Amino acid sequence: MNEDLLSFIWQFQYFDASDLHTEDGEGVSILRTGHRNTNAGPDFSDARIRIGGVEWIGTVEIHTLSSDWLSHQHDNDTAYQSVILHVVWENDKPIYRPDGTMLPVLSLKGLVRLSILERYASLIHAGEPYNTDGIPCAEQFEAVSDLQKYSMIDKVLLERLDQKASKVLELLQSNQQDWEETTYQWLGQHFGFKLNDPAFLRLTQIIPLKILQKHRGQSIQLEALLFGSAGLIPDPSDEIEELYVTELRREYSFLSNKYRLAAFQMNPHEFKFLRLRPAGFPTIRLSQFASLLNRNNVLFSALTTATDIKNLQQLFALKQSDYWIHHFQFGKPSKNAVPVMGKDAIHLLIINAVVPLLVAYSRHRQQPELLDKALNWLSEIPSENNRITRAWETLGMKVKTAADSQALIGWYNHYCSAKKCLDCVVGAALVRSV
Repeated sequence: MNEDLLSFIWQFQYFDASDLHTEDGEGVSILRTGHRNTNAGPDFSDARIRIGGVEWIGTVEIHTLSSDWLSHQHDNDTAYQSVILHVVWENDKPIYRPDGTMLPVLSLKGLVRLSILERYASLIHAGEPYNTDGIPCAEQFEAVSDLQKYSMIDKVLLERLDQKASKVLELLQSNQQDWEETTYQWLGQHFGFKLNDPAFLRLTQIIPLKILQKHRGQSIQLEALLFGSAGLIPDPSDEIEELYVTELRREYSFLSNKYRLAAFQMNPHEFKFLRLRPAGFPTIRLSQFASLLNRNNVLFSALTTATDIKNLQQLFALKQSDYWIHHFQFGKPSKNAVPVMGKDAIHLLIINAVVPLLVAYSRHRQQPELLDKALNWLSEIPSENNRITRAWETLGMKVKTAADSQALIGWYNHYCSAKKCLDCVVGAALVRSV
């Protein structure tokens, strides 16, 4: 037994409620179980319970053992003074309020339908120990109606967008509500294409946008600032004397002194090259990012006022500088021309960077029409193709657009992998036996 399952049982009253009594013998009638609280404080709010003939309105706390009240330190938390009933699986210790009165305890052990426990155990342990990171309900998935499945799709898509938007708004707060600087950092981070996201974000935080904007139109200076601050420009001791490298050294030496950037220079080992295709190397992405900054002085406006996907695709149709057309790394010429920003990469930038930015701005300005535009964009982009989307396709889920794939990735990561089956529409239906 765990608290998630016990909360589920309490919420839907999957127990024999015909003759309930507290541990000290008072009759209990449940008039309203209350509303599930996912934030800090007692587990259910606004409950109505009749105990010993007296009707109470307040909160309900759920624990596996009654002694968890003490181990969770609720006895010292004023938020729990409104608890009218302590619902537990097993009462192993009496709990007293600050005034010395005993907290009413309802133990559900022996009252819960055995079928609920069996279905939950079957679901949560499905495939173990061989498939612990899969979709727990895979073998039972067909038993659930399409309506329930697609209601879950709608739920998880909005949750995923909201989670990403929250990260944008956190960044906005750290930038003193400067949307332009936030857009630059958020977008720059996603030029790391996941593996290098942390390094790219740190780089954009080292070099303020206002410095780069002063050198718009001077691509060699923009690249010198980015590559130099990233610590990627080779030292003279590396004996790479190509003209481009020499120019980067000279420009960065001057600009880093001018803007006092040298003290913040990154370690080149912060950037990852392993397990990447050469076209996705951070060197290539940095040059493409420099190209974007060189072409656009107001990124935030360009992204949020775009009218359709074609506008965004044109914005991100980026070509790296000439040196990086013929090199993947410094001093290492490529046999073939290095590809420019491809359609798949453009779509990933729109999905992971632009859409969350627009959703965050929608929340900030309370303009739901911007959320609608973001959802429309996702519906116009082809779905992502990865092991998660392929796993869902084997279960018969249609994955046609980026809206589908984003929802299914969110479903898998936040519910299936974490085995939060009781919070999932499909999992809960299976435990209830559909």
